Amino acid sequence: MLTYPRIDPVAFSIGPLSVHWYGLMYLLGFLAAWGLGRYRARKPGSGWTVEMVDDLVTYCIMGVVLGGRTGYILFYDLSYYLNNPAEMLHIWNGGMSFHGGLLGVVTCFWLFARKHRLSIFDIGDFGAPLVAPGLFFGRLGNFINGELWGRHTTASVGMIFPEGGPFPRHPSQLYEAGLEGLLMFVLLWVYSGTRPPRRCVSGMFLILYGAFRCTVEFFREPDAQLGFIAFGWLTMGMLLCLPMIAFGIYLLMRGRTLAERL
Repeated sequence: MLTYPRIDPVAFSIGPLSVHWYGLMYLLGFLAAWGLGRYRARKPGSGWTVEMVDDLVTYCIMGVVLGGRTGYILFYDLSYYLNNPAEMLHIWNGGMSFHGGLLGVVTCFWLFARKHRLSIFDIGDFGAPLVAPGLFFGRLGNFINGELWGRHTTASVGMIFPEGGPFPRHPSQLYEAGLEGLLMFVLLWVYSGTRPPRRCVSGMFLILYGAFRCTVEFFREPDAQLGFIAFGWLTMGMLLCLPMIAFGIYLLMRGRTLAERL
C-alpha cells in the first residue's frame, strides 16, 4: 500500500490572503498552454501569431473557470448549491467539471473564430493539444485536495485518503493525470504535428479524452450525491463522455472524407 502524502491545500499565505495549490495548478495549466501555443505559433506555416495565442488563452481562462464551475453545479450537485448559493464561488475547494469547462472553451473558440474570421475547427485543432497539460495539473490539484479518490482496492497502489475512510483506494486522480494529461498530450502533440485534415485533431481529442475518462471511471468512486446512474456501473462522467466519443468519431471521419475529395 502506498502512503498518501498529506499536503496542506494552502500553498502559502500573504496576510489574510491564502493561495491554494488547486488554484496554482490551474495557473500552471494556463501557463503551459500559453507557452506551448506560442512555441507552435512560431513554426513556419502555422497560420498563427504569438499575439493570437495570447488572445486565445485570455479567452479560454474565463471559459474554463466559468464553464467548469457552472458545469459542476449543473451536472453534479445542483440541489446543494441552490441551498448554499454562496458556495458557488468557492472554487478553491474544488468542484470543477471538465465537461462544463469544455463547453466554456468551445464557446470561447467560437467567439475567437468570429473575431479572427477563422473556422472554429482551425481553433479547435490548434488548441486541442494545449488542453492536456491543464488536465494533468488539474488532476494533481484534485490529488492534493484529497478529493475524487478511487474505489476500494487491495492492490499495492492503494492509498488511504484523509476523507476517504479507513480502507485503501485507487489514486484515480493520478491515473487521470497520466492518461488524460501526459499520454493524451503526447499523442495529440505528435498527431497534430503531422498536419492532418481539418477537424481530425479536434475529433481525436474528443475520442481520447472520452476513452481515457471512461476507463478511469471504473476505478474512480462515483460522486456520493449521484452514485451510479444506471446498470450498477454507469457514472455521470461516463454518460457525459459518450456523446463526446461519438462526435469525435464523426469529426475524424468527416475530416478525412472532405480531405479525400480535394
